[in-house]
Amino acid sequence: MKLVDLLCEYYKEHGAVNVAISVLEKISLRDSADKLKEARKKALGPQQTPETSANAYRETYRKHIQNKYSAIKDMNARLGENVKLNSRYTKLIIVNEHRHKKQREHEIMALGRKHAEIMAEHASPITIANLFDSDKDGQSPQIVVLQGAAGIGKTLTARKIMLDWANEELYQSRFDYVFYINCREINLVSEQGSVEDLILKNCPGQNAPTKEILMNPEKLLFIIDGFDELRFSFNQPTGNLCSDPCKKQPVEIILSSLFRKEVLHKSYLIITTRPIALEKLGQCLKDERCAYAEILGFSENERKEYFYKFFGNEEQARKAFNFVKDNEMLFTMCFVPIACWIICTVLKQQMEAGEDLARTSDTITGVYVLYLFSLLEGHSSNSEKQQVQDNLKGLCSLAADGLWRQKILFEEEDVKKHGLDKPNSLFLNENMFQKGIFCERVYSFIHLSFQEFFAALFYVLEKEETAKKSETAIQPVEKLFEKCGKSRNYLMLTVRFLFGLLNKKRMENMEKKLSCKFSPKIKNNLLTWVKEKPFSSLFNYDKLPSDKEEMIFYLDYFYCLYEIQETEFMQSAMNHFTELKFTHHTFTKMDQIVLQFCIKNCCNLESVYIEKCRFLTEDQNEDSPGPCKWPLRVTHWQDPKHAGVRLLCEGLKHPNCKLQTLDLWKCRLTGACCGDLAAVLRTSQSLTVLNLAGNKLGDAGVRLLCEGLKHPHCKLQKLEMWSCGVTDACCADLAVVFRTSQSLTELNLGAHYSLGDVGVQLLCEGLKHPNCKLQILRLWSCRLTDASYGDLAAVLSTSQSLTELDLSHNKLASVSKVPQVLFDNKLGDARVQQLCEGLKHPNCKLQKLELRDCGLTDTGFGDLAAVFRTNQSLTEMDLGGNKLGDAGVRLLCEGLKHPNCKLQKLDLRSCGVTAAGCGDLAPVLRTSQSLTELHLRGNNLGDAGVRLLCKGLTHPNCKLQRLDLRSCGVTAAGCGDLAPVLRTSQSLTELNLRGNNLGDAGVRLLCKGLAHPNCKLQRLDLGYCGITAAGCGDLAPVLRASHNLTELNLWGKLGEAGVRLLCKRLKHPNCKLQKLHLTKGYLSEEMRAELDAVKDTKPDLVIELLDWWAGATAPMQL
Repeated sequence: MKLVDLLCEYYKEHGAVNVAISVLEKISLRDSADKLKEARKKALGPQQTPETSANAYRETYRKHIQNKYSAIKDMNARLGENVKLNSRYTKLIIVNEHRHKKQREHEIMALGRKHAEIMAEHASPITIANLFDSDKDGQSPQIVVLQGAAGIGKTLTARKIMLDWANEELYQSRFDYVFYINCREINLVSEQGSVEDLILKNCPGQNAPTKEILMNPEKLLFIIDGFDELRFSFNQPTGNLCSDPCKKQPVEIILSSLFRKEVLHKSYLIITTRPIALEKLGQCLKDERCAYAEILGFSENERKEYFYKFFGNEEQARKAFNFVKDNEMLFTMCFVPIACWIICTVLKQQMEAGEDLARTSDTITGVYVLYLFSLLEGHSSNSEKQQVQDNLKGLCSLAADGLWRQKILFEEEDVKKHGLDKPNSLFLNENMFQKGIFCERVYSFIHLSFQEFFAALFYVLEKEETAKKSETAIQPVEKLFEKCGKSRNYLMLTVRFLFGLLNKKRMENMEKKLSCKFSPKIKNNLLTWVKEKPFSSLFNYDKLPSDKEEMIFYLDYFYCLYEIQETEFMQSAMNHFTELKFTHHTFTKMDQIVLQFCIKNCCNLESVYIEKCRFLTEDQNEDSPGPCKWPLRVTHWQDPKHAGVRLLCEGLKHPNCKLQTLDLWKCRLTGACCGDLAAVLRTSQSLTVLNLAGNKLGDAGVRLLCEGLKHPHCKLQKLEMWSCGVTDACCADLAVVFRTSQSLTELNLGAHYSLGDVGVQLLCEGLKHPNCKLQILRLWSCRLTDASYGDLAAVLSTSQSLTELDLSHNKLASVSKVPQVLFDNKLGDARVQQLCEGLKHPNCKLQKLELRDCGLTDTGFGDLAAVFRTNQSLTEMDLGGNKLGDAGVRLLCEGLKHPNCKLQKLDLRSCGVTAAGCGDLAPVLRTSQSLTELHLRGNNLGDAGVRLLCKGLTHPNCKLQRLDLRSCGVTAAGCGDLAPVLRTSQSLTELNLRGNNLGDAGVRLLCKGLAHPNCKLQRLDLGYCGITAAGCGDLAPVLRASHNLTELNLWGKLGEAGVRLLCKRLKHPNCKLQKLHLTKGYLSEEMRAELDAVKDTKPDLVIELLDWWAGATAPMQL
């Protein structure tokens, strides 16, 4: 019998019979072989074959899977408490897109903040039935990777697939068998095994016809659940892989062979994983027929369905859901199934106890604490409670140790090391895994988020001085924050819990309920540490990739502060914040609540910049009984009910808020928002600057805004409202604002083409009113007509406040692509004459006039020259983009040389000026007593033009302080003429030569002037001038010798040898440089470290490293 047992154990019963028949035939015992064949035939039936044997067994297997997967056990279930999977399971949103990202936060809140945006982007979700559908090329994937964050429902989905297949509701024609492989169990298998063994572990007994099942691999589906939990490296070379499904190998080789299709290459796989392991999984999969899908969680409609399924009682479900729907924090958390379950659990117990649901905390920490209490109440015996209290510190220590080791499965020795001789099954899952012929007990927290919660609790519990210290990986709380900045994906939720647990009332309540003491020092230490650390080092966002969708500098920090829910702590922690910036971010409701909370409590906050962001809003539909009748919520941008900045405005109206500047540029706001903003304008005593540019407010929105602007309490001084969809319909309302507002001094109405003559006329009536205080008006790209210029000329001759007027426009190559920025204020001769009549009026107070790209002609410049001779207020003129040419410059110069001319700044960028024009400008430089700033950028002056300019610049009467010669075709020869200017000029302090091919030779010549003791230059821009290490060698001594040079721009590829030369001189005590601009992309890590060392030596020196791609578009101006 020993041989029979061995045969059956190795080949299984059916395989053993086949081997025995083969052996008998080989040793010529054919009678015995025939008898055995006959016996097999009687056992299988007359028509039975290996294939039909597998088919017959399939029914037995189905029933086994039905029994095994039909019920689930809730985390807090007591003995005998099970829930039918189909009565609880709610459809999840699954999208078949692979999100290309190395890491993504797995914790609940990060998913909640992004979830609404992700859902909006994926209009066509798929179901589990579609996972293996053919793509557009007709190819069906053999491997489906199903990813999702922790707690999002991956395992429940895997179990649902198993059950639906067993119930003949899924994959019937595609798969004969579906097998479930739990990665947590696989981690603990130390002995060798085979694919056949994995199949047997799914079967009800050891008699499964595995050989027959394996004969049709194309009909097999393996579900591998929890790839991210596998501890294997999967670095096995191809030669180590196995193609025999019956051959025993180490588990890592078996799985690698399945992943790489070396074994059962026609079989199918579904692999679930958290996003953080996607890169590792991608390296394991070489098969091209692979599809990626992502579980996003519950849609808004399905959250309600889940509530109705969970409660069972329609009235309770309606009441609970309405409560959660009105609490944005809880409603956001319900996107995540595990959070939804926790909230439902807590609410149900509160309702059964007759308590008011409004008592439930609105932070994630509060929900977890209430759930913790609910578990304790559910296990009412004193011995059980005492066991929880005894084990609490050990649980917290185990959680923290596992967190630092990134470990979620704990063996018995791990548990005992933390003093948990009798592990508390309330908070630890007890898992029995097979290990050889024995079973092994392994523990894990019921969910990763609970491990993070207990890890945070570890830091706030008071430590016993006499407690025995064991070797753990736990780091101090300061290290937790430091590490969090580098690996936010697995520590951020712990940090939030830490803040939340420090709430005074919550601490007192937990001390009472848990009979434990919290550390009295941690809160004060944490506050001191937070206040001392600048935010950029608290969470090192400067180390993150420059992904515009991820560049959020403050929200994670604010979420932490929000958790503590204490005004005094919040105000102390945020004292150092004076400015906030957000770009390209989608603000969920929860984000908006947190931002509002912070704005209310950040007493020193002066400016908030929210640019190119979106404020998600949801239609508050009336609730209707039953999940099926509730319509899917959608995000609206035009509906007046959707005032997207309502929550933000509530924070701005708070008495603590002292905000002065609010920038909401291009945030997709509509007119509905203006009602809330108007309320802010009526109440805020500090807000002076508001930017609403690029939002489609429309006339209705502007009218609402005007109600706030007219209010006597309104303090707003500057309003940016260009490209807001304004027409002449609301200009009367703006005119009333001009007449009544005592604070508004600046208004930008650019890029409005529908103002028309009527609209401009109405505006001008308000501008001419003696009570009007407006000083700056911008009407660029407004399609002004002759009549409009006539009205504006009348304003210039009467207004006692208007000092700046912008009538420019910027032409675009393709008008159709960007219609909202169509710039076409064609300023013909007649219009110029009208405008100049107003400018020449003795009552004109205008100081700055911008006429960029207005199509001016020679005649127009003659009229402007006359203005220069007579106007006593005009000090700045921008004529950039007009094709003056040398003839136009000559006409202007006649006015500029006049002794009555008061012009201080003249911008002639890209005006078609050549060397000949410089000949006319040079006398102006010699004679003008007012001109201090001249911009000639983008004109082809060449060295000859520079030579002529220098004749004026070297004159002792020259008063010019700033000269812009960017991209003017200057070479080293021109530098030879500029050097004497640097030596002799007593006024020139800023020179911009960016974009000229000066080369090292040119720099060498410039340095002769820069090093001279009489040189007064303070700012020099030599970006992208072809400078190399040789040029840096000449500049280095200048840094030490110059007593005035404070800012230097050297964007471009200098070479590390050149930067090293600069560093040496920068450290010199005589070096007065305060700011240095370099290009980051050309510097190695070692070189950046040397620059950091320079900054350590010179703390006041600012070294700005620009990304190479920003190039000449960077904002540095000279």
